[in-house]
Amino acid sequence: MSQNAIRHDHPISVDPSEIDFMGHVNNAHYLKWVQDAVVAHWQNIAPPQAVAEHLWVALKHEITYRKPAFLDDQVIATVMLEKVHGARAFYETIIRRGEDVLAEVKSSWCCLNAETLRPARLAEDITRRFFGN
Repeated sequence: MSQNAIRHDHPISVDPSEIDFMGHVNNAHYLKWVQDAVVAHWQNIAPPQAVAEHLWVALKHEITYRKPAFLDDQVIATVMLEKVHGARAFYETIIRRGEDVLAEVKSSWCCLNAETLRPARLAEDITRRFFGN
C-alpha cells in the first residue's frame, strides 16, 4: 500500500447466508465485500458533490485468498486507492480477521458521470484528497 494514501477501514458482518457447504464464507461474497468497501472509501473521502456526480463500476478484480472467514468473525476490509489514471482507479483491499489476512484484492474501477453514464475523469483536487495532499 502507498505510504501517503488515505486508508479506509470498512467493517464487514458475516451473514449466515454467506456460509457455504464447507462451513465458511463462500468466495463469491468477497467481491461484494470489496465493492461495498471501495464505495464506502469513495463516499467517506470525496466531497458530497463529487459523490453525487460520479458512480463507480468494477472493471477487474484479482483476489488472492489466504484463509477462510466464518460466521461471527469480526472482519475488516482496509481499502486504499493506489493510483488514478484518466477515468480509471486502481485499488488495493486487504480483508482481515484480527491479524490474519483472509484475502488480498487488486481491483480496477471506472468512474462514470452519474447523469450520462459515460467515463469521467476526476478533478485533480478530488484525487489529491485520497493521497493526503
